[in-house]
Amino acid sequence: MLHKNLWDLNVKKTNADRNATRRSSENATGRRLKLGAGNKGGIPTLFDDSLRRRAVRHLKACDPRMRSVVERVGACTFQPVAEGTHFHALIRAIVYQQLSGKAAATIHARFEGLYGGRAPKPSEVADTPDAELRSVGLSRQKLSYLKDLAERVDSGDVDLEALDGRVDEEVIESLTRIKGLGRWSAQMFLMFRLGRTDVLPDLDLGIQKGVQALLELPELPKPKAVLEAGEAWRPFRTVASWYLWRSVTPE
Repeated sequence: MLHKNLWDLNVKKTNADRNATRRSSENATGRRLKLGAGNKGGIPTLFDDSLRRRAVRHLKACDPRMRSVVERVGACTFQPVAEGTHFHALIRAIVYQQLSGKAAATIHARFEGLYGGRAPKPSEVADTPDAELRSVGLSRQKLSYLKDLAERVDSGDVDLEALDGRVDEEVIESLTRIKGLGRWSAQMFLMFRLGRTDVLPDLDLGIQKGVQALLELPELPKPKAVLEAGEAWRPFRTVASWYLWRSVTPE
């Protein structure tokens, strides 16, 4: 699965979560989620184990069909990625686009090899000659994406570290200003990097296949139909998405 290659990394959470800055956060449906250990930037996140458990209980209670999926797939092992920085996560996402996991991992390792085997700073990527970046296997298109990302972050045009405290649509708006990052990539960042609770990537093929199977539809649903099906899963559509992916492509 492409989404797994990009974001679903097998790493442990090592970063300490930020302290809560307000008592609760309200989603679009008016439900309120209390802030706990998983709060980042004043917004509840799925870094909080108890919130993930609450999400599973909600999905089983709100939709009998989703309950069947949850029981068939089993325990939720979704875990946002806390290691590294947002910049490095987006670098990795761009490198991995449209490649198998093995090929992308090789190129990514060669890329970091240009900087002594470590993740580079934005200024270092911006200053790296194109020929050197091409030498590790990056296409001209991806090279241009990496340079645009690095230059925007280095100049302060895009403040990645401020994204923790912004609502989902503001995060999407900020990220899609960067070449090579569309709405789908921004949604993956929200889910697997920021740990946001209520993201449903309606354009994702795996999600569409999951909804098709869930609703026993004769053909793939349109994005609008995916969103309509997901209304009952609010405010935990991220965990619902994880279950939909696993229901059609088991680990």
